[in-house]
Amino acid sequence: MGKAKIIPSKSSLLLPYQRDWVLDNSQLKIAEKSRQIGWTWATAYGLVRRKCRRNERLDAWVSSRDELQAKLFLQDCKEFAQILQIAGASFNCLVYEEGKSSSQAIEFVNGRRIYSLSSNPDAQAGKRGDRVLDEFALNPDPQRLYSIAYPGITWGGQLEIFSTHRGNANFFNRLVNEIKHNGNPKGFSLHSVSLQTALEQGFLHKLQQKLPLDDPRQEMDETDYFNFIRSGCPDEETFLQEYCCLPSDDSSAFFSYDLIDLCKYGAEEKWQVCEPDKVSPTSQLYVGVDLGRERDLTVIWILELVGDVLYTRAVKILEKVSFEMQETVLYRWLQLRQVLRCCIDRTGIGLQFFERAKKRFGYKVEGVHFTGGIKEELVYAVRTLFEGRKIRIPDNAYIISDLRAIKKYITSAGNLRFDSEHSAGGHSDRFWALALAVYAAKNVKSPTVSIV
Repeated sequence: MGKAKIIPSKSSLLLPYQRDWVLDNSQLKIAEKSRQIGWTWATAYGLVRRKCRRNERLDAWVSSRDELQAKLFLQDCKEFAQILQIAGASFNCLVYEEGKSSSQAIEFVNGRRIYSLSSNPDAQAGKRGDRVLDEFALNPDPQRLYSIAYPGITWGGQLEIFSTHRGNANFFNRLVNEIKHNGNPKGFSLHSVSLQTALEQGFLHKLQQKLPLDDPRQEMDETDYFNFIRSGCPDEETFLQEYCCLPSDDSSAFFSYDLIDLCKYGAEEKWQVCEPDKVSPTSQLYVGVDLGRERDLTVIWILELVGDVLYTRAVKILEKVSFEMQETVLYRWLQLRQVLRCCIDRTGIGLQFFERAKKRFGYKVEGVHFTGGIKEELVYAVRTLFEGRKIRIPDNAYIISDLRAIKKYITSAGNLRFDSEHSAGGHSDRFWALALAVYAAKNVKSPTVSIV
């Protein structure tokens, strides 16, 4: 199946880069890798392969970006254990105790276990044995996670760290740079596997064997697939970081990944899109609208104030949609009495759009003309909310890309300017809609009421 040109050996379960990782017995090993190339799957196999041995004396503890990912890793471990169980039956040899396993742990006949852990670094304390830190850079505090996990291998075992990058200021990147450029004082074994490397070693063929026959990726060769992944990313920075092991430059972005991560909806605050007919009668809503038509997107961002925190309730993306249809979508929100203020980009093509909304809904609609000074005010207002963790946004690649794209420039005249470059995903339209919604929440105006 498929039109991949590089065909790996049929007798091999693992591709070369996976095999190298599994057979690396270094006490400390770390990998910078592309997304979705079977790394976690191979790591699960390697861990089961070690823990089921008769004389194995140490347990293993697995931590990922969240508890769900850790449990999925454990599920891969169980599937490999079942395969080895079938193989072992031929020699009257059991591998693991299915009845003693759970969603939190898998137990082998030799008494050893593989546990899934919370992403909280404190969960690593007081435990001995192997450590697996999956998507290490995405942990809220990777340095603290490492400092607590590392002592756990004092009495033996391996510490395995692997992740995609999360900006060049992240502790994961500091570890990798220390290995590459500062003599590797900790003694890590480093593996670097980009999407290009994975494709050159047969990844696409393996993928095509798993895909349905009618999947369009069956018709791709390695070059086609590489370009397909590249074009699907929100921007070039995302592609280079997520698939090419090249961390983005945090120094040039006004919103760092760490700052953004603080304000994403967490597991306990599940992001759920709200519709106008589902709004609570007591809600206080604020709307920001960034206008586009052909080249840029129109984005409608709805925030709800709960206590002193602004929660994103909806983000409407309209691409190459008529102004009439855009008004229909927006007016469904503006007709709600819960919407206290709406700020619309009135620059250029937005002027008439704003005037029509203002005529219909009056005081609750305000037009904002994007001057350099206004943009600076908008950007700093959003930044202040992020720094105080007073806002929540969805964990969405395009939203994060728009936030990251905001750059601070000094003009030739010495003036400060905030802007972003045009890309296939727009002109940071999602960010400016968010900024306008924040501006609406800060500048609420009440109608003039005459008491009679």
